[in-house]
Amino acid sequence: MDNWFKSKWFVRLASLAFAVFLYIFVNVTVNSSHSDPTFSGRSEQTQTLDDVPVEIRIDEANYVVSGVPEFVTVSLQGNPGNLTPLIFQRNFDVYVDLQGLEEGDHEVKLEHNISNDLTVFIEPKTIEVTIEERASEEFAVVADFINEDKMAPGYELVDYTLDPPTVTITSSRSVIDQIGIVKAYVNLEGLDSSINNRELPVNVYDTQGNELTVRIEPENIQISAEVDNPSKSVPVSVETTGELPEGYALNSISANVDEVEVFSTSEVLEGISELETEAIDLSEITESGTIDAQLSLPEGVNVPDMETIEVTVDVEQTRVLEGLTIEEEGLTSGQAVTFVEPDAAEMDITVTGDEADIKELTAEDIRIFIDLSDLEPGEHQVPITIEGPDTDNITITGEFEEATIEISEVEPE
Repeated sequence: MDNWFKSKWFVRLASLAFAVFLYIFVNVTVNSSHSDPTFSGRSEQTQTLDDVPVEIRIDEANYVVSGVPEFVTVSLQGNPGNLTPLIFQRNFDVYVDLQGLEEGDHEVKLEHNISNDLTVFIEPKTIEVTIEERASEEFAVVADFINEDKMAPGYELVDYTLDPPTVTITSSRSVIDQIGIVKAYVNLEGLDSSINNRELPVNVYDTQGNELTVRIEPENIQISAEVDNPSKSVPVSVETTGELPEGYALNSISANVDEVEVFSTSEVLEGISELETEAIDLSEITESGTIDAQLSLPEGVNVPDMETIEVTVDVEQTRVLEGLTIEEEGLTSGQAVTFVEPDAAEMDITVTGDEADIKELTAEDIRIFIDLSDLEPGEHQVPITIEGPDTDNITITGEFEEATIEISEVEPE
């Protein structure tokens, strides 16, 4: 006996026998689980099939029917030799035969072509159906554009065509009479180019907005739509905020472009007569030159490749030079001069001009004098002359335009 257990052939044969035993045990158990206890003594089995399609037999050229379920449940009972092939092959039909029935409501029995060797139970056994006259009509298709407000900024729908523009709908006369609208939905979200022959399904609704199940020919149509990005040229104005630092004045500020081309929908463009820049803070400007200014774009407006523009700023600076000496010219020998107004031979001057021109200006660059030539002793009012750098970009203003002086004789020493 010990030698048997040591033999590999004995082990193999024992394993095979055990496997056969397991197969027979499982098979008997499964068959038992599917067997109807009532008929177990005759070795019959029962198998239930769900979702068995139902075929409709009717004169489709003239009638349509409603009330027929799409699927039913079929229970089959019989000998495994007859039952098993039928279950696997599904080579049978369940149907309702409506041939020869007239329009109206009918209670009909669900039938089948399964062999009489099997007992067949169909759930439901009978159904209520309505037979109606078949009708076909042509309807125009309406394009329903959704998310039009979510198109790419500045783009708009100009025109469109549907191919074909109509469809033929077939159903019962009562359903045809309920049709309120036939439409195809077109999603425009993010669209920035024209549509060429996009295929769309056709949907049919009654007057209450409920979708109807009908036959549509064709089921899909094609749409081609023209999408545009309108534009126009408008002038640019420069906006400012704040004030220049003390001692500075603004001569001019202007954009380096006369116009820019703006893109948007036609409706938005109608309300745009000019484009402004974002406000430029003058408190940060202390010299003339060019700066980049951001364009202030209304919602839905686009200026391609021009987020900023150059703006030229022309500012002038004002400086006060205090206590500059007033020189005297042409005083006759033996005379002396005394200042009455101003009361001293000096005054302040104000220099205004481009910051670059006056930042290095000093008192030595300015000469102030009065001409006393041929004046007799006594009180006189004489003009004050100011000479400065020879440039048109600087304005020099004196504290006084003329001086009141007293000329007197001087005794020789």
